[in-house]
Amino acid sequence: MGIRETIQQLFSTPEQLPVGIYHFQSPPDNPLNYRLHLRIEPGRKGVLIVNASTILHLNSTAAEYAYHLVNETPENQIPDEVAKRYRVDSDTASQDFTELKEQIEILITTPDLDPISFLHFDRHTPYTDEISAPYRLDCALTYQLPNESDSQAAPTKRVERELTTAEWKTIIDKAWSAGIPHITFTGGEPTLREDLAELIAYAEANGQVTGLLTDGLKLSDSAYLNSLLLAGLDHAMIILHPDDDQTWESLASFAYWAEALDEDIFVAAHLTLTPESSAQAMQLLDKLAVASVSGVSLSANHKSLVNELQEARSYADDLDLALVWDLPVPYSNINPVSLELADEENEAHPDGAGRGWLYVEPDGDVLPAQGINKILGNLLTDSWEKIWKSASEFK
Repeated sequence: MGIRETIQQLFSTPEQLPVGIYHFQSPPDNPLNYRLHLRIEPGRKGVLIVNASTILHLNSTAAEYAYHLVNETPENQIPDEVAKRYRVDSDTASQDFTELKEQIEILITTPDLDPISFLHFDRHTPYTDEISAPYRLDCALTYQLPNESDSQAAPTKRVERELTTAEWKTIIDKAWSAGIPHITFTGGEPTLREDLAELIAYAEANGQVTGLLTDGLKLSDSAYLNSLLLAGLDHAMIILHPDDDQTWESLASFAYWAEALDEDIFVAAHLTLTPESSAQAMQLLDKLAVASVSGVSLSANHKSLVNELQEARSYADDLDLALVWDLPVPYSNINPVSLELADEENEAHPDGAGRGWLYVEPDGDVLPAQGINKILGNLLTDSWEKIWKSASEFK
């Protein structure tokens, strides 16, 4: 290599990795059973999402390591590839790659670990980084409700029609193309759509993680539940009706079939404290723990129940029930996380509406989140770029 070529190489910028989303699913015989989604952003940085829950913002070098890891480049070739592109020696590149791989494995095996405190990642205020797409899309397949439900539980008057199966598949594909790795199906009551299992399977075939938010009553039908699990459903949140035996039957059925199929399904229950139910909150949490629920979402329907809500959160923690707080369920902002952050000085609430997630109504209209009735566009008819620009202007 001549002097000119050497100088050019020293001062050149490494070529941009292909912008897009990349997915890795561990093979069935891997005991860790994990999924990685890597989104390479314009500007050479990356976002790595571990098991659809832990989000790591990576600099260009770390994004390069993650790119090769997710795309299964032979590990003995990765340090040399990075060393050539970033002008570091192979030993340093090899050590850096090993450290990143070990850190990701810690996150996989210890899901409650704080990556900032233990793994020395740079601190990011939630949902403030420049990103090209949200991390999750909440799809309200229908605003239909079971016959016995309160008609006020879903805004049926907001939409004139429901999208067809083919139209929802178009939206799922558009989300994947934009780099959205996580789809949750909600409503209304999404199990009233006959194509729910088909849509779950379609998103899973793309490589997306799928979740379900439901009143759970239909899940007491083992054959129906089995169809959702076989379609690839990854997690579910069941809105708890404490006095309805069918709710508990659904939770028991979920636990049975997940074990029978050897599926690693995260099942959470949402409990709204009311003046009538708050006195039995601890007993209900005990019952949920026995029902093999993985986590709980807690809220209250009145500010007077703040102390009871925080006590319930502490008790859930004692029972090793994970706290889920950011999924779209029909409840107010009176939840343990918002209350805790409101008490911290100079600490903003990490509200991801319009940034960390978006909400699609049954006709394709996009809102920043459930209950925030500002239409950003229609995901069926408008371009992703137009919708994301509207979302960025939401705040």
